[in-house]
Amino acid sequence: MASADQVRDAQWPLTVYGAEKVWKTSQGAGVTVAVIDSGVDSSHPDLTGQVLPGKDFTGAGNPHEDNVGHGTAMASLIAGHGHGTNASAGVMGLAPKAKILPVRVSVTRGVDETDGKIDTAAWVAGVRFAVEQGAEVINLSLDDSSAYPGSKAAKAIEYAQAHDVVVVASTGNDAGTVNYPAALPGVVAAAAVDKGLNPWSKSNTGDVIVAAPGVEVAQADPTTSSGYSVADGTSGSSAYVSAIVALLRSKYPDLTAGQIINRLIKSASFLNNKGRTAPDRELGYGIARPGTALTMDIPKGSKQGPLAQSSPSTSTNSGAASDDNDSTSLAKKKKKKSSSGSFLLIAGIAAAVVVIGILFAVLRNRRNGGNGGPGSGGGTSPHGTGYPPQPPTGYQQHPNTAPNQGYPTPQGQAPQHPNPYAQQPPHQGQ
Repeated sequence: MASADQVRDAQWPLTVYGAEKVWKTSQGAGVTVAVIDSGVDSSHPDLTGQVLPGKDFTGAGNPHEDNVGHGTAMASLIAGHGHGTNASAGVMGLAPKAKILPVRVSVTRGVDETDGKIDTAAWVAGVRFAVEQGAEVINLSLDDSSAYPGSKAAKAIEYAQAHDVVVVASTGNDAGTVNYPAALPGVVAAAAVDKGLNPWSKSNTGDVIVAAPGVEVAQADPTTSSGYSVADGTSGSSAYVSAIVALLRSKYPDLTAGQIINRLIKSASFLNNKGRTAPDRELGYGIARPGTALTMDIPKGSKQGPLAQSSPSTSTNSGAASDDNDSTSLAKKKKKKSSSGSFLLIAGIAAAVVVIGILFAVLRNRRNGGNGGPGSGGGTSPHGTGYPPQPPTGYQQHPNTAPNQGYPTPQGQAPQHPNPYAQQPPHQGQ
């Protein structure tokens, strides 16, 4: 049986992000993050007291039950608080004082028990429920080919955006183009990076907004004997970005969803990925950095933020200034390949991983339909017509001003480059 402190040691994203320092500024208190997924096991020792009543759209009537394990895993990365002496054991989320609103939807196992469909109508209803319950962030670690522009799913996300909610979604795990709903306008599409902060080979590309850790990620998992697993996938990346958004919404409660996204984008960096310019097909505007996003001197920007909404009609009730000029399209509508199903992105190529000498059971793989799953291609599908997204008006990268410092001191307006969107990667800092 793995000791939970060994699980903590395996949480490399906390080290990369300098979490202990981040938490001195914000821990996500007062923010509700909706996890629309397979349910969240509220009895897991790392999540006790963190999970709100929520709602079950499967018909089973218990949003706190999770037979798949994926929803609990995402919740733990967002708001896990660990357990034991000084909470030193188990999974600690990046926003440990945020609350989780579980929205349980049906997941059906595939023929080979590695694929699974998600109930589109259920998660669409779940989005609206989350908005009505006051969620400020919605995490969608899922892939649904029927969430194309103009669909009921797209309209539900527009509804959330119109009510000042930040919607974060995983890009996909089949090395193809960014999946829906992540590819929808205004959605923060999260791609995955590995321990070296390099793009994960299976992470989908195209209209990526930011990247975050998603490889060999230790997480809670009620389906295993140890209660934990290790997985690869953009699902985890989405959860970490949702956690960063929760940290920001807690520290800056007066900022709109668009202005929060503005901070997220403008504080991102390519770090050690030299030679890239934003927007990059693999990393978007860079790797999301919580410490920098919380502390950097960044102008509020327009209320709508840098990501374009689907249509003017949806922004009239959002509190977003419809006449703002700083709303250049970043995530344009794009044609997507048709796929045979809509799937939870559960650990794209996850396999058993030994963590500090302990073999954890790996979270089940949820592969994309219609392209043979992870690693099988996506290469025959055309890239979205909206790629590359255009940099938002006024967008400029802010590299660190000193190495080995997670919280760079702003030095006023960064100097202009011949290409105002080019960036020099800093040596260190999150």
